[in-house]
Order: sequence, then C-alpha cells, then structure tokens
Amino acid sequence: MADENSLKELLALSCRILGKLNMTKEPSGHVSGRVPGSDKIFIKARGRGESGLRFVTARDFITVDAEGKKLEGPENLDVPQEVYIHTAIYRARPEIQSVIHVHPLTVVLFTICGVPLLPLTGAYDPSALRLITEGVPTYPRSILISNEALGKDLAGALGKQRACLMRGHGITAAGKSVQDVTLTAIKLNEIAEVNYRARLLGEPQPISEEDIKSFLPTHERMKASGAYVESAWRYYCTLLDEPVISPGSDKSSRG
Repeated sequence: MADENSLKELLALSCRILGKLNMTKEPSGHVSGRVPGSDKIFIKARGRGESGLRFVTARDFITVDAEGKKLEGPENLDVPQEVYIHTAIYRARPEIQSVIHVHPLTVVLFTICGVPLLPLTGAYDPSALRLITEGVPTYPRSILISNEALGKDLAGALGKQRACLMRGHGITAAGKSVQDVTLTAIKLNEIAEVNYRARLLGEPQPISEEDIKSFLPTHERMKASGAYVESAWRYYCTLLDEPVISPGSDKSSRG
C-alpha cells in the first residue's frame, strides 16, 4: 500500500509540473502509471469531479484494469475517453511504467503545418539533441483515441521511441519511470519552442552530422547513469516549490 500511495503522489506531482508549465489545454491531459505487481493502472481521471492538471492531487487518480475499465475511484471521477492510449502502450511495451498524453500548443502548431522539428542545438542542450535524433514519429490522424483499435494504431506509430507527435492533437510520451516520461514531455515541448522561435528569425539550420556524432558518447553516459533524470526532476520540483517525491517511499523532501 505504501508503494501504491507513493506512486499516486508521484503521478500527481507529474501532473502539477506539466500543468504549471502550460503543457496542456486545461483541464485535459492525463498521466498514468503501472501499479507494481499487478495488471492495474493508476490514471488521472476525467468527469464532474476532475481537477485541471496544475491542481491534481492523489485523489484525482482512479484504478483501471488492462482493458481500461474502472476498478476503483470516487463516483464523480470517470475513465478518460482516451484511456486506450495508455492500455495499448502498456500491452505493447512491458518495460514502460508510465505514460503521458498532453496538448502542448507549440508542438500542435508544428503538426498542423507539417513542419518537422529539427536538431538545432548541441552543446546548448544535449538531452534535447538525444531525443530528436532518436526519432519522434507522428501519428497522422487528428482524432480521439477512443477505442482499442485506435490505441493499437497509436502504439504502433510510437514504436520503440520515447515520444510521438499527434497531428492537430498533442503528444504521447512513454517511459520507464514517472520522472523519465515527464522530462521527455517537457523536453519535446522545449524542442518545439526552440524551432518555433528560430523560424521567427529566419531559416533554421540543423547542426552538422559531425557535431551530432560527437555527442554519442555523452548520450550513452546519460542513459547509463540516470543522473540527468534525477537532477532535472529535482530542478522542476524545486522550481515550482514542490516536494521531491521518491518512488517506493511515503516520504518527500524539498529540493
């Protein structure tokens, strides 16, 4: 029970960070996590009693099964219509522990115009370069992912990548931890912001293949150590005056 409570608190913290960074069209968007040792999922609920992402607490999460059916939660909270985004990805990728679906406006503008996100920064932000060079696919349909078949289509578009753009809609991100997937969503939005502002000034020039390759050892160290995730997560918690919650513990601390 302690682990489950800690997971809900961690998921709620992810929601508040994303909401306060204006990463979605309030009150929409949802974050989910696998419940340890089970086939159940905690997911940020919709319905009459829902909170916008920036105001979410642990009580805003309900429990659903692997098919997206509600198992537990307040009567005034319902399953998100797009729960199938989450269930399909968890089925397709056993290593994934958390999924985010939000609607960052700048990213949506790029999908509407069919303009690609380019690798414009190297030393300025190696983590952004890593994400964009790994590949960020696009789901081409601008519809609600409201059934299992569409969820499977989206999971197929995402493939093995960390994030997927959704045309005229938003993004979906998947990760091995709540912290990891939250930072992926934030980083993807920052990439879009850099691309957007660069286009206001002129014609953006991607960095060279030679410079991209020079960061490969750095990317491998980042993946192996996990130091970036830990430090960046602590930064965002501290920036927003939120407690730094650690998985598997009822305790939290200020950054």
